[in-house]
Amino acid sequence: MSDMIFREATRADLPAVIALLADDVLGRARDFTAVDEAYERAFAAIDADPRNQLIVAEQDGDLVGCLQITYIPGLSRHGAERSLIESVRVRADRRGQGLGRDLMTWAIGQARQRGCALVQLTADKTRADAHRFYLGLGFVASHEGMKLAL
Repeated sequence: MSDMIFREATRADLPAVIALLADDVLGRARDFTAVDEAYERAFAAIDADPRNQLIVAEQDGDLVGCLQITYIPGLSRHGAERSLIESVRVRADRRGQGLGRDLMTWAIGQARQRGCALVQLTADKTRADAHRFYLGLGFVASHEGMKLAL
């Protein structure tokens, strides 16, 4: 097995990223498998924003994982910047091999290198495996998150 590469996604990666997002229980209900205008607009906005990064994990030319990092400036915590990690996915045939841990460790390192005071994320309450995974990385379920669908 060759080394894993973590890099910013390019437009050419978009179909594979969309497929990763749609390839799970919750994703099948809210994402599509074809790139459309909405995905194009979202990718362009992420790509143009210096506080956002869409990261892909690549091995032997195959895209096998992804996540999005958003850096959020704030006044709380004495003006600290925080890193928000979302849309963490590992291709189904690669789960359980340590790729998710490597991808998250890399993203946490990026936040640390940038000087962020904390890394935060949300995981759907139905994702018990994801909760165990994040707890194993040292995350603490310290807050109750809320969302309002619009």
